[in-house]
Amino acid sequence: MISSLQNLPPGILMVVGSLFLPLLGKRFAAWGALVLSVTSLLLFATTSFGIYGSLEFFGTTLDLVRIDKLSYLFGLIFHLAAILSSIYALHVKDGLQHLSGIMYAGAAIGASCAGDLVTLFVFWELTAIASVFLIWATDTERSYRAGIRYLIIQVTSGVLLLSGAIMRYAETGSLSFGGMGEYGVIGIDSTAGILILLAFGIKCAFPLLHNWLQDSYPKATPTGTVFLSAFTTKLAVYSLARGFAGTEELITIGCVMTLFPIFFAVIENDLRKVLAYSLNNQLGFMVVGIGIGTELALNGTVAHAFCHIIYKALLFMSMGAVLHRVGTTKATELGGLHKSMPLTTIFCCIGAGSIAGFPLLSGFISKSMIITAAAEEHMLGVWIVLLIASAGVMEHSGIKIPFFAFFSHDSGKRVKEAPWNMLVAMALASAMCIGLGIGYEWLYALLPFESHYVPYTMAHVITVMQLLLFAALAFVVLMKSGLYPPEERALNLDTDWVYRKLLPNVLGRLAKLIQFVDRGIRKAFLHQLDRLENRLQSAFSDTGMIGRTWTTGAMAVWASLLLGLCLLLYYL
Repeated sequence: MISSLQNLPPGILMVVGSLFLPLLGKRFAAWGALVLSVTSLLLFATTSFGIYGSLEFFGTTLDLVRIDKLSYLFGLIFHLAAILSSIYALHVKDGLQHLSGIMYAGAAIGASCAGDLVTLFVFWELTAIASVFLIWATDTERSYRAGIRYLIIQVTSGVLLLSGAIMRYAETGSLSFGGMGEYGVIGIDSTAGILILLAFGIKCAFPLLHNWLQDSYPKATPTGTVFLSAFTTKLAVYSLARGFAGTEELITIGCVMTLFPIFFAVIENDLRKVLAYSLNNQLGFMVVGIGIGTELALNGTVAHAFCHIIYKALLFMSMGAVLHRVGTTKATELGGLHKSMPLTTIFCCIGAGSIAGFPLLSGFISKSMIITAAAEEHMLGVWIVLLIASAGVMEHSGIKIPFFAFFSHDSGKRVKEAPWNMLVAMALASAMCIGLGIGYEWLYALLPFESHYVPYTMAHVITVMQLLLFAALAFVVLMKSGLYPPEERALNLDTDWVYRKLLPNVLGRLAKLIQFVDRGIRKAFLHQLDRLENRLQSAFSDTGMIGRTWTTGAMAVWASLLLGLCLLLYYL
């Protein structure tokens, strides 16, 4: 039985099983989602490394399942994220949300274990289609529009992936997506490679391709955002690590990704959108690691993706709990919630410490591997950029999120603590953040390459603490001096200015120009028609002219009939 199940893509149980969740009713659909996630994890854990489910397809072999160290670690963390998200959503009485979330998670797991580009494409598009319902579930005009934009961009990514796969097949006769332990097997030395890289880059939120993330994630439901934060972008990280490791252009892209979100996160008022920008920042570290391409850098990328899924989910959980109880995550409307939501405050601070990279927490043992890899390759500029980015994330996620949500000025809001299931999910995620920070050897043993890296050295701990304390001091000085950007009720635009402002403006002006030209043409035509009518009226007022006109018209009709008759007789 288990042997036959190995031929099916991991996560397929979640994809198919999710279709039946609404049939369980509002009361049991949530528990059904949790059971599916746990069962799928148990099946995945019994799957040995290898290639399964091979079949012939247009003269080439498709490998539906490929399990190696890289895919196993991503499959494992995706399962754990699905379980945490399902626990967090136990209170939700909406079968469609549970269907969407579990199908989305199952598709991401299937994609992370795909051995060929066609299987990857199928699950790639399924993640887009399934996840959009988590955005639409809020049932507002803004979420509907954001979901449409999200779906268009994600489906476009899939179209580019399929186009690149077809071109790669035409060039090489293969649709394989990396071999056992092989990385960097696609490259950008061909049009196919560039198209596939662009497809991955859209899903990974590369600069100028990123704003679908900040546009859509804050519009999703409190539980939906937790699902969204775990899968889409990390699936892209996996794909980049599988296909483009060592591509130097990714180093520059990653450096930009680590820096530009800092500015927007500092001035942003919506704390869930702040977390979306910090997600961009953390993805930048992973992309840099993939670009460096050494064993230490790739280990650091995979470890950071693993840890990031947990602590980012924890931060989104804490903000989701605030949204669930207070109804908003706007910094201007929050503050003082530590008095009524003390447990959520503690869990949020653990997540904030993890993303900032405090010692004994998960971010410390993963992010440092990438920074060290840059130093070992003598990339001084990259090393400096990553240090600056580390200080930046301390400011906007390590301090800003818990400070403005739970401390700062007292908003006077007194609410209930988060529901029990939310607290359980946050407690488990917090335990994992602490456990990974202390027992890092367990994670290192699962990494794609053998690791001898030791994070807890005196020099490293002192350097990190100095950096974090400097960032904290800078925050305090800016706040006390009034130089810190004030939290304002406003919509901050970056690249979405193109489709929110520029394109509507250009299209509006173009429409006005077309209307102007159309009116001019119609006016000129009507003027000529009036002149012709006047001439005809003048001509027909002369009876002699009427007779001549009738005679000429009659002759033309008879001539046409005669010509038609001749042609008919000729062909007969």
